[in-house]
Amino acid sequence: MPFTVTGAFDDGATYSVQVTGRADRPVIGSHRATALVELHQRSPVSLFPTGPVRTVAGDDEATVLAVLREHTRVVDEGQGAPRQTRLPES
Repeated sequence: MPFTVTGAFDDGATYSVQVTGRADRPVIGSHRATALVELHQRSPVSLFPTGPVRTVAGDDEATVLAVLREHTRVVDEGQGAPRQTRLPES
């Protein structure tokens, strides 16, 4: 199920994309976020801070979201997004 992710890159540039779950077009809406996801295709990524690790695939919404979480500051995840477990703050 497609969902929207809004975030910002380290340089402050913001983006809003739709994560599609399609192998041929994993995200729509930001050329920069699209390039980021394409760059990390077939690379390992941790789905949550404590694992598990999976290979990034365009048709795997959880791994696409994990790439965005790892390389940008995700501000909002729309309805339908895989949820990340929160670690207790110390």
